[in-house]
Amino acid sequence: MTPEINTLAIALLIIFLLLWNLDFIATLLNLKSLRPELPAEFRDTLDAEKYAKSQDYTRASSRYHLITATWSLTLLLVFWWMGGFGWIDTHSRALGGSILIIGLIYIGVLYIGNYLLNLPFEIYDTFVLEERFGFNKTTKGTFIADQIKSLILTALIGIPLIAGILWIFNNVDHAWLWAWGGVTVFTLLLTYLAPSLILPLFNKFEPMPDGELKDAIHKMAERCEFPLTEISIMDGSRRSAKSNAFFTGFGKRKKIALYDNLIEQQTTEELVAVLAHEIGHFKRKHIVQRMVLSVVQMGVIFFLIGLVVDADNAFSQQLYPAFGIPQERAAPHHGLVLFMLLFKPVSLFLNVAMNAWSRKHEFEADAYAAEVQGTPAHLITALKKLSADNLSNLTPHRLRVILDYSHPPVTERIAALQKLA
Repeated sequence: MTPEINTLAIALLIIFLLLWNLDFIATLLNLKSLRPELPAEFRDTLDAEKYAKSQDYTRASSRYHLITATWSLTLLLVFWWMGGFGWIDTHSRALGGSILIIGLIYIGVLYIGNYLLNLPFEIYDTFVLEERFGFNKTTKGTFIADQIKSLILTALIGIPLIAGILWIFNNVDHAWLWAWGGVTVFTLLLTYLAPSLILPLFNKFEPMPDGELKDAIHKMAERCEFPLTEISIMDGSRRSAKSNAFFTGFGKRKKIALYDNLIEQQTTEELVAVLAHEIGHFKRKHIVQRMVLSVVQMGVIFFLIGLVVDADNAFSQQLYPAFGIPQERAAPHHGLVLFMLLFKPVSLFLNVAMNAWSRKHEFEADAYAAEVQGTPAHLITALKKLSADNLSNLTPHRLRVILDYSHPPVTERIAALQKLA
């Protein structure tokens, strides 16, 4: 069935184009905000050559972002207006089987098609863009293995999850409530199991050897009354020269994982400052707050999915024909797919609010780290080194920050820490 050009179809087309233009404008403004002069607070960390390299990286990454965003929009519009959603539905039904099997085939074909069409961009990002700036450490064998593992995990986790959601919407009254509850339990369980079952499939985690750093971390954890049970070193340098650290675990079993290259780049005091910042998120209840908000947001999402899946309401009566799906064939799997498209504009505004909240949390965690260490100096130098080593953009435009940044620009974090001194 050819997509129907109705009021909703025209509105969605305009919204998609407006979102692309907003992103395009933000990217151009971000490039325009690049400054040739090195910020004063980084003169002890960066030289002119590395600062220029960080700006080249920002320019190259921005061009790549614009190309991929344009490709994604073009792919969606061509597929949509060529009747792709209806075409896949017709051929999925031709294979036979229950409505659940048809739904899994429908979603699976869309996922695999999108994966294959975007794989060349991922290859370019890893082996050309990141390689050009000295970040890529991923071999071809590791890349292929990662792709295979990711696909297998997606099948093992995604198929039962999607099947469960579709079954609920096909068979249960008040389906959105049951789906919300089921997915919430599934997500919490996966979050609990991921550090021990999933992450080791991609990286090696070795216990941190005894020594000055391990002693300093344990002392900091005791001072903060933080129930630390394990400190691991992850082989992050196997894939990228970029460094990081993170916490995992629930309740009284907290674990720390540090990238091996982070340990090489930072002093003991700086590493302890980074970890004190992460502890600050726990002590200030940021993790719990975000988890609660995530569960509430998921409930709202499933309530809206319930409205979209209901093919009899006035909105859905325009939605399905707009995407080339006959009203009499409308099913929950169509509703799930179309909801993801409809939710994109909504998620933009939600992300703006969530990012603003997250940036506030980062300032609070920075302040906590400075307080427990008795000085902000170590976290300041750690942030400077991380930004320099990762070629971060030191002068992002405010619009780009509002749209995308979950962390404040490093110069703002340093300025806030200096005030604490």
